[in-house]
Amino acid sequence: MKIIIVKEGDFIVNNEQILPLKDDSNNGREKFAIQFFVIILDNDYILMDTGIGKINNTTAELLRLRENIKPNQITKILISHLHKDHIGGIGFWKNEVFNFNFPSAKIFIQRKELDYALENKDDNKYDYTLLNQLLASPNVVFLYSDKGKIDENIFYQVSGGHTPYHQVFWIKDDEIIVFYGGDDLPQKSYLDRNIIFREDYDGKKASLLRKRWKIEAQDNKWTILFYHDKEIPVFKVKKDR
Repeated sequence: MKIIIVKEGDFIVNNEQILPLKDDSNNGREKFAIQFFVIILDNDYILMDTGIGKINNTTAELLRLRENIKPNQITKILISHLHKDHIGGIGFWKNEVFNFNFPSAKIFIQRKELDYALENKDDNKYDYTLLNQLLASPNVVFLYSDKGKIDENIFYQVSGGHTPYHQVFWIKDDEIIVFYGGDDLPQKSYLDRNIIFREDYDGKKASLLRKRWKIEAQDNKWTILFYHDKEIPVFKVKKDR
């Protein structure tokens, strides 16, 4: 297994908009990174969420320029939830036609997450034009269960903290277990602080899940991927009990 980190940049939330962080003097409610991950197995190139895709180069361009990974090498895309800062890099518009950045990839989406998003038309965290493209795409594989496995290496579970049907993933290869918690575990500090975050759909549930994941991570020596951590995108947990 190989883990590749591709950072789009550091950002702020200002007036509910995600803007590039130009320097430390930027005013904003929160400062955070946006970075996506590629996990390479023997027969798979797995993309964990897709970045925001619209402020810097597209996700595909970043992979090609930094890692020499061609778009058609990506075989699977695992989507934690459908907020636009996690799926914006999935494709682009050209001459009023939507083009998927990774034409060979199957895109794994929780169907209940998509249904919820489409029912809440006033939420500016979603790009509804993009969601309708996903709804009609033959590349999308909808997950209907609350937990299960995609193949012998990839497991998922609906966590439902940050959004009602947010999902998390485990990728297992031999003795290695990689955990991706999306925005239910976006930064390493969330493991250490017992905080309920107001931007979460169910902050109490997310907080309780993080406590459980911390114990499981220590017991099983997980490698955890943090989508929004400015300093520590990947953390190997050590057993300390």
